[in-house]
Amino acid sequence: MPDDSGALRARQRTGTGIGLLLVLVLGAALLIALPGDDRPAGDGACRALTVGSWKADDGLTAEFARYGDDAGRTDDWTGGDGTHSVRLPDGRVLWLFSDTYLGRVYGPPNPHGESYAWRDAGTPLVRNSAVLMRDGRLESTLPAPLFADPAPNQWRWPVAARVEPRSPGSSERVVRVLLWVRTAGQPPWIYGVPTATEVATLSLPGLRLESITEVLDQRPVADPSRRVLFGTTLVEEGGWTYVFGGDDGRPAARPVSHAYAARVPKGALADPAAWQYWSGSAWVPRARPRPVLGDGQRKGVGSAFSVVRDGGTYVLFTMAAGPKGLTTVASYWACSPAGPWHGPAKEFSPPLPQGQVAAYNPQAHPVLSGAGRLVLSYDVNWLEMTGAAAQLSRNVSLYRPRFVSLRLAAAR
Repeated sequence: MPDDSGALRARQRTGTGIGLLLVLVLGAALLIALPGDDRPAGDGACRALTVGSWKADDGLTAEFARYGDDAGRTDDWTGGDGTHSVRLPDGRVLWLFSDTYLGRVYGPPNPHGESYAWRDAGTPLVRNSAVLMRDGRLESTLPAPLFADPAPNQWRWPVAARVEPRSPGSSERVVRVLLWVRTAGQPPWIYGVPTATEVATLSLPGLRLESITEVLDQRPVADPSRRVLFGTTLVEEGGWTYVFGGDDGRPAARPVSHAYAARVPKGALADPAAWQYWSGSAWVPRARPRPVLGDGQRKGVGSAFSVVRDGGTYVLFTMAAGPKGLTTVASYWACSPAGPWHGPAKEFSPPLPQGQVAAYNPQAHPVLSGAGRLVLSYDVNWLEMTGAAAQLSRNVSLYRPRFVSLRLAAAR
């Protein structure tokens, strides 16, 4: 994240309760088109789409506040970021989070006399968690962390997930979860050095972790800023799962990230040999991925962006470019995962609590959407490095997802 503007300073991750990569708050300014003739046509007509209207989804936001503030258990979720969701075959929704606070929350006032629910400042942080929802109500937290650290000074962050056949053509279904592996590093890699993309397999209905498979090792890429992690969002179409990812823009030389696309046949997410990457002109196996958008300067996305499909149109949500990226979500559209992408078509600024906070990681949740309404979450975190963990414990509502509902409309 650029720091020469003075708008934002990076914060240390280890043991401090910091949210998922505030570097991700910087989104695209404009998106570039790339040539190619091996792109899916989509089902239905492709048309320019943008955000027609939106409003805060107070009900969903309040449900996470209710669950997080419940003092009935001391081993459940009380706050986290990196919000992703997947609907299970029995109707439950599995919510996946990256860095997470467990433990106990105390009712207001806090020790400073403020009317905030709070937690002990020394409450430990786990690298990932999962929470189950049934009929719109959060029920329970799975034992955390769900995905253990792969090695000392490394950790796993879950990103997008889907239910798919255990193998192509199989009648048995499992949950596949994309994981980002990062390794502790020195500045500017205080968020961790990008290391690998993995896929975890969870059983159904018990959600037992069966295996974790590495699908793309990035350690051979010498420059960490050019390493690509996949899984920030998934889109299904025509027997394929399209998997989007990004690299990490280094603040001084490349302030925004490139976006990339891969595709995998249905049922084969956990098979590294089945993955195909956009090369700039075709989907090919085991090639160095080429960006589908971004020039690393004025054009690009945050690593945590989201893509949905509406008929033949793909719509991308990311934080806006520049200082607006602390508060404002932008939208873009394309007729295929590989682009060309067009936009920004419209921007909007969802509600934020008072204080030195930022929004980041806009994620669409089709499992909760319908009737022309799309649910989008965004994470909230404290901006300054100094005292960040104390602020997140002083007011536990800061480090939880918030939601908006929006409707897409033709772009003018």
